[in-house]
Amino acid sequence: MRLTELAGKEIVNIYDGARLGIVGESDVAIDIETGQVQSIILPRRGNPISFWFDRQSLVIPWEAVRKIGSEVIIVDLDQANLNLRRYSL
Repeated sequence: MRLTELAGKEIVNIYDGARLGIVGESDVAIDIETGQVQSIILPRRGNPISFWFDRQSLVIPWEAVRKIGSEVIIVDLDQANLNLRRYSL
């Protein structure tokens, strides 16, 4: 599957049914040696003022991807173990 085929697909967590975001509004971490996807990185939405000062992202490991459909990517993430990372511009 090509990266362009993932664009526009919504990511849904099968664990709780939460809509996490859309590929295209996100980044993808790729292993430069193998070309394999390591994770999908989604920006977390929140207060617009804190958006510029305290940005976080949700990192979805590729191993959490359970199914890729025509419109949706199903992932299995336990909310207690979400991988949130702060990043700066």
